[in-house]
Amino acid sequence: MLAAVITAPGPPEVLEVRDVAIPRPGPHEVLVRVHASALNRADIMQREGRYPPPPDSPKDIPGLEFAGEVASTGERATMWKTGDRVFGLVGGGAHAEFLVAHERTVAAVPASLDWGSAAAVPEAFITAHDALVTQAGLRPGETVLIHAVGSGVGLAAVQLARALGATPYGTSRTPDKLERAAGFGLERGAALSPEPGALERMVRDWTGGAGVDVVLDLVGGACTAASIGAMARKGRLMLVGTLAGGEETIDLRRVLTQRLTIRGTVLRARPLEEKILVTQAFACEVVPWLAAGTLRPAIDSRFPLADIRAAHRRMESNATFGKVVIDVAP
Repeated sequence: MLAAVITAPGPPEVLEVRDVAIPRPGPHEVLVRVHASALNRADIMQREGRYPPPPDSPKDIPGLEFAGEVASTGERATMWKTGDRVFGLVGGGAHAEFLVAHERTVAAVPASLDWGSAAAVPEAFITAHDALVTQAGLRPGETVLIHAVGSGVGLAAVQLARALGATPYGTSRTPDKLERAAGFGLERGAALSPEPGALERMVRDWTGGAGVDVVLDLVGGACTAASIGAMARKGRLMLVGTLAGGEETIDLRRVLTQRLTIRGTVLRARPLEEKILVTQAFACEVVPWLAAGTLRPAIDSRFPLADIRAAHRRMESNATFGKVVIDVAP
């Protein structure tokens, strides 16, 4: 099979499309013929040598999400049959024509989604749903502030908040992304400002002084510290990424007096049992909304596997709005 291979840590030029062996499914696993995948920041970091994959994933083939059809099943795998359309998350190896996944970590692709659209779904919607609903317990009538709202996860979170009856606000580096995010349901938004206190003043104005109930922080750094002052009493902050910095000083007195909850979350490093749970929650609660058209993936651009270097450069430009999709096989 053809696969994008990281030949050494470095820039996009270290990626090569090579012919490698097709993996074999183990017990309770399925072999999936990948039609499309998508890029994530983890793929960039892995290529740079800053984010090694889990021990059970390919060390030199990136790719965390996929959409494709079941090519064969391993011993004792009974949930799927050959030809079934499935999508899901893996620890790595999705930028290849075939991959293996545990049968309970994949979900059925709605008939309304083509391969490219389906590939843009798993990481964004599973991450957003797990953080907002399963962990933060977002409820109807609440408010949520989403940093990096123009990202794949950010746009998924906006739509999920609306579907749940909550009100989404957001931030971005540039005003144009905020304008485009309004088409996905964003209530209000602002470009990030370096001025201390600017975020708190804006959020308090948007929410009539109450602050937001939930913060989905996809960037970390100064955004995390600024969010503390923008939160309502008993607010919950979900830290999902640290693109803007991994260290920051926060006002612990605000955390105490407002009785705030701050929780960090990752998906890739979770044990299999937890990955199964998030996938099943996604299949039960999110996929029906996708099938009905209530939720829709946001695609920034599409590249064939042969142009994997160009795809990485596009993501590194930070100009993306939504997902960068990789078309792997017809």
